[in-house]
Amino acid sequence: MKKEKQETKQSREKRYGLLIVGTVLLIAGIILAVCTHNSSYKQSVETGKELSTVKAQIKEIEEAQKAAEESGVENSETTAVPAGDLAALKARSSELSGKKLNQERPYSYSLALLFVAILFTLKGLVNAVIGVEKAAKPDVKRIAMAGLLAALCYIGFAFLKIDITVGTEKTAFHFGNVFCVLAALLLGGYWGGMAGAIGMTIGDLTTAYVTSAPKTFLLKFMIGLIVGFVAHKLFRLSKDHSAKFVATATVVSCICGMAFNIVADPLVGYFYKTYLLGVPQDLAKALAKISAITTTVNAVVAVIAASVFYLALRPALKKSGMFVSNP
Repeated sequence: MKKEKQETKQSREKRYGLLIVGTVLLIAGIILAVCTHNSSYKQSVETGKELSTVKAQIKEIEEAQKAAEESGVENSETTAVPAGDLAALKARSSELSGKKLNQERPYSYSLALLFVAILFTLKGLVNAVIGVEKAAKPDVKRIAMAGLLAALCYIGFAFLKIDITVGTEKTAFHFGNVFCVLAALLLGGYWGGMAGAIGMTIGDLTTAYVTSAPKTFLLKFMIGLIVGFVAHKLFRLSKDHSAKFVATATVVSCICGMAFNIVADPLVGYFYKTYLLGVPQDLAKALAKISAITTTVNAVVAVIAASVFYLALRPALKKSGMFVSNP
């Protein structure tokens, strides 16, 4: 046993490069987050208030027009609104939405940088304290598959979604979680989590969900770690097993990851939006309630679809030699 431990220690070397990079990024992220919050993000809050007022006016006019049509009353002083005025309000709403999104981007980017820096710093601490394997060759196959699955996560969120607006905020039904879970089943927790986190964070940063990008990075990475841990550490899914065992292990692993997301997404989202984004508590609570519904639906879809995809891909990847074995 002592010899084995000595050989393990000798096969590892302590590295400090990632820790240094992570620390520098962490400091830069904190500085940028403070600066952008006090400038462009505060401006976006004021723009959001104006946007809420304009949307309320549009809703009031449309409801009045609808009530007038249903009652058969036309051209009454209380309900008649020139079409040009309503069109102008809608144009103003669209303009303010775009302005608010542009004002939110710098703060969202700085928060995303901060979250990535924290991850790098933690990994750097592990490398510095425990060390890494000497002369470890890059796993090109795993890296290539991680890139492909990250792209699928992006597509699943950015294009295969249904938006639900809550005030000036949004949530959505989407297919991004399907590929996030699938990535963890195929590649293991770390690489699968990174694929899901990077793919869906890019999806947020390039759409109207830009302020959710840091939260998305954290939660999707955690989903990958949980699914990967259950699948490959508890069930040893990449080893040879009976078809029934593989199916059971796959479904249970998916359920564990998505159960975490059902609880964490609305809960983390509430505190994130309230304390980091400054969203009013009433709006944050309403968004959390609706998010709980959309997250549950997304989770059910992810468990079913990811399980089906994995069980179909597993034998095909093994035959083609593309199956990635996870320790």
